[in-house]
Order: sequence, then structure tokens, then C-alpha cells
Amino acid sequence: MAEVSSTDDNLNTKNGNFICGVVEGFYGRPWTTEQRKDLFQKMKKWGMDSYIYAPKDDYKHRAYWRELYTVEEAEHLSGLIQAAKDQNITFYYALSPGLDITYSSTKEITALKRKLEQVSQFGCEAFSLLFDDIEPEMCEADKEVYQSFAQAQVSITNEVYQHLGQPKFVVCPTQYCSTRAVPNVTNSEYLNTLGSKLSPEINIMWTGQKVITRTLTAENIQEITEALRRPPVIWDNIHANDYDQKRVFLGPYSGRSPDLIPKLRGVVTNPNCEYGANFIAIHTLAQWSRCNIDGQRDLTLNDTVSADIKLETETEDGQMCEDIPTSLSPNMYHPRQALRNAIKEWLPEFSKHKSAWGPIAKPQPAVTVIPVPIIPSINTCMSLTSTTTTSSTVTSTVNATQLQALAEVTVNDSMVNPLPGPIMNSLVSESKVVCNESIPNPITTVSIPIPVTGIQDETRQITVLSGAIIKPKINNSNEEFINSQDREIRNGEEKAVGEKDVNAKQTMNTDRGANENDSSPSTSEPMDCNCTPNISPSHVIKSTGASNEDIAMSEISTSSGSMQVEMYDTMTDGKLEKKYGELSMDDLTLLCDLFYLPFEHGGQGLVLLQEFNWLKSNANLVMEQYQRANRETPEIQEWFARAAKFNEISEGVNKLVKNLTSCNNRELLYDLYPYVWDIRSVISLLNSYVRWLAGGHFPASMPSYTQGTYTWFSKGWRETFMSGDQEPWVFRGGLTADLQRLMPVDSGNDLFVYKIPDVPTCRIFTIRPYANTDENDVMNICTRTSKDGLEDQHPYPDCLKFLHADRIVAPYLLLHPEFCLVVEDDSGIVGYACAAPDHKKFRVKQELSWIPEMCEKYPLSLINNNISKFAQESIRYFHEFKDEICINSPTHPSSMVCSLLPSVLDQSVSKCLVTALLAALRANGCFGVHATMKATDSYIHTFYGKLGFVENTQAVDGKKIMNRNF
Repeated sequence: MAEVSSTDDNLNTKNGNFICGVVEGFYGRPWTTEQRKDLFQKMKKWGMDSYIYAPKDDYKHRAYWRELYTVEEAEHLSGLIQAAKDQNITFYYALSPGLDITYSSTKEITALKRKLEQVSQFGCEAFSLLFDDIEPEMCEADKEVYQSFAQAQVSITNEVYQHLGQPKFVVCPTQYCSTRAVPNVTNSEYLNTLGSKLSPEINIMWTGQKVITRTLTAENIQEITEALRRPPVIWDNIHANDYDQKRVFLGPYSGRSPDLIPKLRGVVTNPNCEYGANFIAIHTLAQWSRCNIDGQRDLTLNDTVSADIKLETETEDGQMCEDIPTSLSPNMYHPRQALRNAIKEWLPEFSKHKSAWGPIAKPQPAVTVIPVPIIPSINTCMSLTSTTTTSSTVTSTVNATQLQALAEVTVNDSMVNPLPGPIMNSLVSESKVVCNESIPNPITTVSIPIPVTGIQDETRQITVLSGAIIKPKINNSNEEFINSQDREIRNGEEKAVGEKDVNAKQTMNTDRGANENDSSPSTSEPMDCNCTPNISPSHVIKSTGASNEDIAMSEISTSSGSMQVEMYDTMTDGKLEKKYGELSMDDLTLLCDLFYLPFEHGGQGLVLLQEFNWLKSNANLVMEQYQRANRETPEIQEWFARAAKFNEISEGVNKLVKNLTSCNNRELLYDLYPYVWDIRSVISLLNSYVRWLAGGHFPASMPSYTQGTYTWFSKGWRETFMSGDQEPWVFRGGLTADLQRLMPVDSGNDLFVYKIPDVPTCRIFTIRPYANTDENDVMNICTRTSKDGLEDQHPYPDCLKFLHADRIVAPYLLLHPEFCLVVEDDSGIVGYACAAPDHKKFRVKQELSWIPEMCEKYPLSLINNNISKFAQESIRYFHEFKDEICINSPTHPSSMVCSLLPSVLDQSVSKCLVTALLAALRANGCFGVHATMKATDSYIHTFYGKLGFVENTQAVDGKKIMNRNF
């Protein structure tokens, strides 16, 4: 396949009016002026010709579509239009008036014309009106003038088109895909009215069979072409990610045969919200547009060619061969080859010096959660229910009816329309998007009744956008990441938090007074499980200042600005000193495989799923008694070999994270880091569980406790996911979620909700089983965190060095080392979690084999005024152990302790550590655990509360007991 370049034989040029480019049409934070100008340069280089400005949440595109641009905004928009012209890119200015326009109002039409006239004076020569994602109903005034909704839209569109002098023009209809067509494409009065009445020179957009279409078919294109009386321009959402904060799409343009090109007026991709994440999406579309032969199809028609040129295929075990055709002609398109070409050109982008503003913030809109009655059998990591079988092994089957019910609950398969957030403006700065929460968002919220499919006579009142069609999230509200844009005010001027002093970021916060009695996670954002520095961006002050004419807005962290220096980097002669290696082609190939496409996981992602499932399903091979008998059997050796393979991939992901965080392009890093950080945590967690399984400390009945239901390997699940029959938001979370679902922890959705770090860090934490050589490290950590999360500052004699550790953690290390885990980084062990599957038996063992030794080691005679009261309490504990009330709960029989050093600021570490421990307990038939603490231990109480533990209402002898199921 030829490299993409701007040449005379480019099909875009040959077809004359064929549109090929990008539509910035997503919800959430818009791109910056600087990013758009960079896009124009890349599009020219790759032979593309069109850009459509249509960011849903930009200030005056949709919410305030009537308002004219200020002088400052006009300057930026004019500069964008000229920058596009300089690169021979047609700049389409789009407006979305459909939420609240009165089609029959002369005043409204005048306002619409005036707005577009203003933009035309900036040099714009192409325009677009978007009527997507609105209520398909007219107001009473419009009903008196127009016979139908379509006639109203056609009327104002034709009038505006003529008023502007018949420029290049494109329209997005309200029924923009087959599933939106009423009753269907062929018989849709709306589509046929547009086709027959709209000026034939105006292009009409179409997304395919669905909002996000897996495969565009010639049949669907022919059907819509007949209805519209013209070929459509494809608005392609295959790489759009504004509906799912867990997913970004780095796979190649796929599922669209080049055979379609002559049947279309054009293709524009509406890609990821993160500009930096779109190199692959746009580059491979450009490659596709230059081809006229489908490499995947045509090579399989000739057996001789197929034998010589082996394309990658999925093997029986779900893995992907990476052999890619080497002799494709320049006009033949193959997605994997296109991906390789794009990665090769993408790699140098990471070495470019670009700075970024902190803190990291997801660009997607935050959407509210509706308590939809998810089918009990759908056990996703984000679902509201949990159903892992606990008594016997079952074969799970996912049928179309169940998944269709999921889709119907999401209200007509609609795209996500976010609830009103702060007003954003990308046209007042070259390098930043700014916002001001003091400006009211005119897209008001209303409460509307939505019938819940499958529940008779039940209707839920749901707050949604007025006039918007909402797709509710299918997950716990805690999944949403913090999207705060905090700033501090210095001398009356705003300053980005990224400009804070580097040393300040290293300050530790030990003040836990705030919210210290709050043991429940917030419903709006993930909670910190560890201390957060006072100078963290989450603690700075927001700016709310505004003026009447040119509104002052606070900056959103997106793009270039002052150099952001993270705490792990050092400065040498003004340059960032790297600690790790350069990114490689292999790194980026892995990255793309982990975040491939909406209906498809990449090859290495499939390997991760397959290997972990095999290791878990065949763990009985390495049960302790079998290993003692003969560890050298072929079956056991195969298990350990595949465990080593899984560990190798996990290490590869760690390497990717380290190399990525060391790259020069901080803007690109900030776009990708939240996704890579999230999936690395999950893969590392699965690897930790595999390492625990290798010890063989579980009964033969383990599969009945860890089977799980409705995972990637359930009958019908993968097939339905890949078919494209459902919109991709039905399967929320992508590969990250599919991997999470394989962890044998039910009722553990909250444990997979992590707060994004404010700045990137390459500090890698690893969880592994405890070893005898770890004893001193664990005892030291326990000592340093024994007094409500901190170390007792009172001096201790050497004989009492491990007094508190002997009380808190040592019994677990001695009596149940198989249920002890440690977490470590490059500096060593930084935390631990230990459990006893049966606390009642655990106490008996302590009384027989531990307490007598401790009473001898710590006699009562050691108690004196020279040691703290805290130390005195611990000494008395051993001597009064028999008299202590035994905690016995039939629903939470297991006990545990967990502690991390205050220096561990990564909010995911404690959750992953506890998840791994709970999975180990579940493998042994345990489903409930409790933790005990002093009634005055406010920090520990909050710590466990944020890990999903709930306080037992019955306090025992001045102690609090917190429980959780899993």
C-alpha cells in the first residue's frame, strides 16, 4: 500500500466534489485553535479536503447559536478559516439551531441568516445546518405554517442556502441513520421530503444503519440514495468516543469497502474527543479514500493469492496472527496494513516538544446515571446487579432478546446527550478551551417519563435535556471520572495549576480532618482512598468572574501552555530529563490493540482475554497437592508457561506506560494517559491474581465460586459484541471492562472506579503474593501506619519495635500467609493486605499458637509512663485476648487488614490490592469479609468506607466493624 500523500491521482481530486475529511461534531470539550490548524496541515499532507466545524458544546455553535461573535472570537475564527484555505482545505461552518428554533418565526430566520452572514464575512465559503439529536416535533406556531417537521427544515435550509449565494452546503437530518428512520428508510416521509424538496445541490449526511455502524453496506447506501434522491455524505462515528469515558479508538478505518466510494458524495469522520488520539483514525481514512479495491475481500477470492499473502485471521483460541500482506497494490486497502503505515508516521509525533496544562481531565461530557433495570444476568463491571453463581458451574448464554432489552432501556438507541455543563469556548485562545460556569446553559433540563421495557406499567421520571434524546449510562454513577477544571487566582489573574512549583507537588498531606467521618463514596465522583496533597489541583479555587461583552472564562486543561513538569521528572539545562526509553513501533502497536474499535478488540487484547480465561479455568491443574506430587507434568508446565506469557504482556503494558510518560509531547500524553493508566491497572490486577493462583491455595470446588456469568466467553456474548447489531454503548467499557468482568469478584463494581491522577506518573505498582522474605518490610509498614494510618510519634525502645505489627498483621503472616498480598514499586514494598477466610477459626489458632508467645515477649511489666498509652493498649491486648468479645458474622465470616504508606497517592492501588485479596477469598468459597478498628480511628474508617465497606450498626467494646460482600 502506498504512503498517503497529496498527488494528482488522488481519488478525492478525480471525483471533484467528493468530500473527504473530518467533522468536529462530538459532545464534550472542543479542540483548540492550535489543534485545528495542526489538523489542516496533516489533512493537506494526506490528501484530504474538508473540515466541518461543529463541536456540540462550543459556546455559540448550539447553546447560543443566535449570538454573534465578538471581535476576539471573530479574529480566531477568521484565522482558522484562513489557515484552512492556506492548506487547500474547505472549511464548513456548521450551526445547530434545532434545539429551540421556531421555524416559522421571521425573527429566528433573520437571526440565523445574520449569524451565517457574519461568518461568511470572515472568509467562509461553505456552510452546514445540523438538525441531529433533537425532538422530532414542532411547536404549535410551526404546526400552523408547516405540514411536517421535514418541510420546516427544508424551508429554512433552502432559504438560507439561497440567501448565502448557493455556497457549498451540507445538512445533517434528524433521521440520520436507519434506526432513526420512521418507519424505515424507504417509507420515511421525513427522508423522502428532504430528498424531493431540498435543493439538489445541498449534500445530506448519513451515519449508516446505526448511529455507530459496524459495516457500511452497498444495500444501505443504495436505499438511502433512493430516499434522498442523491448519494449521501457519510458522517462516520466509527471512531467517536463521546459516549464512553472508558474507551478511545486507535484502530484503523474498517468495515467500509472502497467499493462504496463511487456511490457516495463523501466521508467525514467524527473521531475521538481527544485530538491527539485521532492520528490513526484520520490517517487510515485518508489511505482508504485513495483506494478502490478491498484488500480483505479480493485477496480471499483467489486461492493462489491467498496462499501467498496470508492475512491476519483470528485463530481458534481467539488470538490474532500478525502477518500482514506485503505486496498490496497502491489502490488496495487493508486495515492492518493501513494501521501499520499510520503507526509508522505517528511515532515521531511523540518526540515533538509540546507542553500541556494540568490537571488531566476527560474531554467527554459527564452524563447522568439512570437506575435502569439491567437484566439480572448481565453482569458487567459497571452494572447495577451481580449474579456470579456460587453453588455450581453453569454455562452462560447471552441471547439477542436480553441484549435488545438492554438497548431498549437506553431509549431508542440514542447517542449520549449530556446534561448541561459549563459553557465552553474554543475561539478566544490559540491553545486552550475556556469555560465559565456562571453563564447559564440555555439547554434546560426537564423531567420526562420514559417507559422501562420489560417492567409492566412502570415509568421512570428522568431528568434530560429539553428537546434531547438521551441514552442513559448502563453503570454505576461512580464510574464517572472527575472532570473538574480547577484554577487558582493570583493577583486577580488566572494561572493554570500546571504552573505550580514542582516541589510543592511532593508535599504530603496528613490532614484528614475533612470528611473524616464520611464512609460512603460520592455519587458524583470517585473518592480518594489515600491522602491527597493540599496543593493538588483538586484543592485550588475556581474562577467565576465574567463581563458582559467579552466574557472572561476559566481555562480548561487541554493544550499547549507553560511546560508541565511532573514529580517524577527532573530538569537539566531547562530540558526534561527522561528516566525511560523512547516509544517504539511495538509500544504503539500494543496501544492500538488495547483500544481498537467499537465492535472489535485488537489482536493482543484478544490474547489477554484468552490467556487469563484459560489460566483461571484450568487453575485446578496447579492445586497445591498436584504441585507437591509432580510439578513437572506437561499439564502443569503448560499452565506455568502460559502464566509467564500473560506476565510478559503485563510487563509490556508497564513498559508502554513508562515510555509514554517520558515522551516529549505532553499534550499527546495527557490525551492518552487516562486510558492507558486505567487498563494497566486492570491488567496488572489480573496478573496479580494469576500469580496468586500459581500457589495453588484453593479447593477443587473453586470453579463453582469463580465461574462468573456473561463475560467475553459466555455463549453469544462475543458474537453479539462483534456483530454490530447493538450500539456499542450497550457494551460499555471496551476491553478494560471485558477484562474486569473476568475477575471473580461480584458486587465489586465500585472497586473498579478509579480517580484519574492529576498529572501523569510512571510510578508502577505491582501486587504479588507475600513471601517470607517480605516479613520485615510488612512489619515496618504496619508500624508506620498503626495509629489511625500514621506512626505513633512517641519514642519506642527496641524491644517494642514491632509491638503494633505483632498485634495487627503478624498473626496473618504466620497463620494465613497464603492470603497475604503485598504491593511494591521500584523502591520496595509500600503496602499489604491480609485476610483469614474464617475469623472464628483464626482466633482459635491465635490463642493456641500466637498469643502465648506474645504474652511472653511483651509482659505487663513493660507498661510504664515512659511508653505511650497506645503502646500500653497493645501490650494489654495480648494479655486480655481471651476476654475479648469474638466477632462472629455468618454473612461476613472472613477478616482482613490492609494498609498503604501515605506516599502512595495513586487512588487505584488500594482498590486493586483489595480486589485481588477478595478474589483469593472467593476462590475459597468466601463471599463476605469484615474489618475491625477502634471507634476513634476516623482515617481507617474512611479508608475502608471508600473501599466499599459498610459500618455494622453494632459497635463492640469500643470498636467499629465494617463489612462488605464480594
